Amino acid sequence: VIPFPPGGGTDLIARVVGQKLGERWRQTVIMDNRPGGTTVIGADIVAKSPPDGYTLLVTPVPLTIVPSLGQKLPSDPVRDFEPISRLALSPNVLVVHPSLPVQTVRDLISLARAKPGELGFAGAGPGSTPHLAGELFAMMAGVKMVHIPYRGTGPALTGIMGGEVPIMFMTATAAVPLIRDKRLRGVAVTSTTRLPATPTLPTIAEAGLRDYQSAQWYGLLAPTGTPVEALNLFNTLGAKFVQSPDINQRLINDGAIPVGGTRQQFAAHIKSEFVKWADVIRKSGARAD
Repeated sequence: VIPFPPGGGTDLIARVVGQKLGERWRQTVIMDNRPGGTTVIGADIVAKSPPDGYTLLVTPVPLTIVPSLGQKLPSDPVRDFEPISRLALSPNVLVVHPSLPVQTVRDLISLARAKPGELGFAGAGPGSTPHLAGELFAMMAGVKMVHIPYRGTGPALTGIMGGEVPIMFMTATAAVPLIRDKRLRGVAVTSTTRLPATPTLPTIAEAGLRDYQSAQWYGLLAPTGTPVEALNLFNTLGAKFVQSPDINQRLINDGAIPVGGTRQQFAAHIKSEFVKWADVIRKSGARAD
């Protein structure tokens, strides 16, 4: 189950893994896109499915963000799921419209300090990862910028490319082609290391904001109660698939980083993400629509 429409990063990761599973077992693996509620609808379907290893969830980071936005949820993102594997991550890229006189992170901080509350950054709605990445940046930089919410990533992209808003923290998979075509200017990446797809862009941490990190991750989960043997098998296969030469290079070209790792590492990462984004949401006052 994919809790977003076809065509996005979550859909790409799910279909890559699903195709490999189908090839290995010579069985049809069904991709079921269930968008709505920023992961809520798709996640609830999986949470209430039989824990037999036949229904899995491929989800990005919003699963750990939604609970802190004041929404009443039909299922619990921690209690109702067994973490299997963090398959890949796609850092955000800080981009600006070419008309903004900003080349570096320090340029942006200086401009924001000179114009407190005047610079807007686009987001795909309140509580979206572009929104919270921008709020985290402003908090750590000690500046005031204004979130300009759009109803989805597509409208937000249209807004920044049209010059309606000058700044956005967008996923690397969306940003890299636009930077290469010089339709937007890349300033820095939000991961702890530089991206192979944009090797000349520094990380925000190395460009001035030490310890800044914000990345969209994609993980595989199962309903609570799924047999441990099945969880371990999917963990092993998931890591093997994303590190296989063909898939690995495809993900890197799209601005993603293959991860893998143990079930325990993924569980610990989920818990740390809950804490991190709950703090950003509380301090910024972000709420769901």
